[in-house]
Amino acid sequence: QLQLVASGGGLVQPGGSLRLSCAGSELSLEQYVIGWFRGPPGQREAVSCIYTSDGTVFYADSLKGRFTVSRNSAQNTLDLQMNSLKPEDTEVYYCAATPTSITDVEIMCRLLTTWSPDFSSWSQGTQVTVSS
Repeated sequence: QLQLVASGGGLVQPGGSLRLSCAGSELSLEQYVIGWFRGPPGQREAVSCIYTSDGTVFYADSLKGRFTVSRNSAQNTLDLQMNSLKPEDTEVYYCAATPTSITDVEIMCRLLTTWSPDFSSWSQGTQVTVSS
């Protein structure tokens, strides 16, 4: 798969907002799970994912109501709007995409946290720092 590119990270005060963006051709494909993750390999957390065939969305429970994921297939982008940011949101964020025959987006999103880059497409990290 072609490399994804993540951008938009930065330094923000608690309660502030950031919008991350992911770009890549895989994001326009059907029967893919695409999403946002944070943390290094081995400590990675699934933030939010979309199943491209039907638009079903998964959010980590702790982030519901604060983070919103959106896909623009025409522009090959996947955005993550992060509001009410907390210091514990500080982390390196990545986007990823994988073709799948499993249609449960939550299952696939969690599986992606353990998968090798050999079987999925991953961006470089973009640093989000929430601090006063």
